[in-house]
Amino acid sequence: MTNADNDEAWQALRQGHAVLMLRHALAPGTGDPDNFDLEDCSTQRNLNEQGREQARAWQPFLEKQGIRQARVFSSQWCRCTETAREMNMGEVTEWPSLNSFFGNRGDGGMATRQTIALVNDLGEGAPVVLVSHQVNITRLTDAYPASNEGVIIALPLSENPSVLARVSPGD
Repeated sequence: MTNADNDEAWQALRQGHAVLMLRHALAPGTGDPDNFDLEDCSTQRNLNEQGREQARAWQPFLEKQGIRQARVFSSQWCRCTETAREMNMGEVTEWPSLNSFFGNRGDGGMATRQTIALVNDLGEGAPVVLVSHQVNITRLTDAYPASNEGVIIALPLSENPSVLARVSPGD
């Protein structure tokens, strides 16, 4: 995508015509440990220091695009909530529909439909940022984001959405 395309995508995000959905920052490894417990971060794959730095890089990156505050929704996985908090763009609300279904791909369709409905039911307000997992983003958009990479997706969301841009603070 060209810079002009990205400019249009950022404008759509600022104006409430798109959302930013990003993969959590760097959390080394794949999947989750066998003893994974949603309520206990010590049992999960978590951000390392590089991941926390990546997450913090979103704030100045978004501010350069004219976004100083956002409505931030996150998976309940600790690596996602920590990414969302480290972004420092606004209060973080956990949405179970953004939780990973890596270990149970059969849940992907239902979670994706719930996320679509929740986003489309949001009223006007600050830009929307969703922090989730690679499998969730790929299921919705067919994009395969790297850690800490996001996609700007046109609204309203659908099962075949329009990806306006792929973005990351490292660009």
